[in-house]
Amino acid sequence: MKIHEYQAREIMSKFGIPTNHGELARTPEEVRAIAEKIGRMVVVKAQVHAGGRGKAGGVKLAKNPEEAFEVASKILGMEIKGLTVDRVLVADAVDIETEYYLGFTLNREDKSVVLILSAAGGVDIEEVAASTPEKITKINIDPTVGIQDYEIRQAVYMSGVDTTKARAIASFIDKLYDCFMATDAEMAEINPLVITKQGEVVAIDAKMNFDDNALYRQKEIAGLREAGSELDEYEVQAMEEGLTYVHLPGGNVGICGNGAGLVMTTMDVVKRAGGTPNNFLDFGGSATAEGVQKALIAVLRDPDVKGIFINVFGGITRTDLVAQGIVDVYDKLERKVPIVIRLTGTREELAKEILEGSNKPLVFVDSMWAGAQKIVELINAEAASA
Repeated sequence: MKIHEYQAREIMSKFGIPTNHGELARTPEEVRAIAEKIGRMVVVKAQVHAGGRGKAGGVKLAKNPEEAFEVASKILGMEIKGLTVDRVLVADAVDIETEYYLGFTLNREDKSVVLILSAAGGVDIEEVAASTPEKITKINIDPTVGIQDYEIRQAVYMSGVDTTKARAIASFIDKLYDCFMATDAEMAEINPLVITKQGEVVAIDAKMNFDDNALYRQKEIAGLREAGSELDEYEVQAMEEGLTYVHLPGGNVGICGNGAGLVMTTMDVVKRAGGTPNNFLDFGGSATAEGVQKALIAVLRDPDVKGIFINVFGGITRTDLVAQGIVDVYDKLERKVPIVIRLTGTREELAKEILEGSNKPLVFVDSMWAGAQKIVELINAEAASA
């Protein structure tokens, strides 16, 4: 999950990380008012979930309130990597002497947290890594132990940053690590971390991404998620309901199953049969009647879904409970579409009896390929008769 710069600044400030003053605005008039209040040069920064804002023209300096108004009029409404700018951060411009990069991310292979510090800040760290990797210092931190003072000193003295500011930079590293760990972040970066001409060390940008799997214990951060950024409205609602769901706009076959591998395979088989998957929805390894009901309702929110293929392998999962969930929810569905079901495994015969005895127009098949062919056939038949 991504958040905006202004939100990352607010989170970092709670951990004592100094940033230059900034306020959010959604109109050029609000930008002008903020600039008047600041009373000096400001920087107007587009707030979108994308990098490269400066290169795209989404970050501009303004010497006075009227110039800030003009700059904001150009930035608001512009598109950056397909995202429309609907808000900007208006921040106090600082006199920059030097720019550094500071960040933390995860090394999943090494099962560690990685501290990254570079004297080549202010540009894309990926470009620095590709062209001059020697300018980047990386220190692997054992998360079970936490960051140690000697590791911070090692990063500072190896990176080429101004060692006369070692104490202040070390403080930033320590606080950013605490912020990273406490918020279940996958990435937290300050780029640039600057030394001003007045000798102050300050963060003038902030970026954070978070682990979706940890949002259940980060309620405040989870509340910052926005539809239309990473997720669309269907995905946001499904996530709030605890469903593992990915929307594929334009598809007409709803796909449900238990286990990510099985669901992805089902999507491939439906595609091979001539259908177009609308979604990925994983009930989980132990699907319940209630979970199945929530899943069907979620899939049918998209009016493009013209049929649903449910594919369940009952290892731990009891297929009779899945079947009962489908039967119980059918009459509650706002839209009735063809539903093809393949249930195999634990209590398979009982599941088949439940479905066949329900008097619902549910189609039971004995293989994945037969199910994929059948749902495509039924959707095409309804389309032809419409």
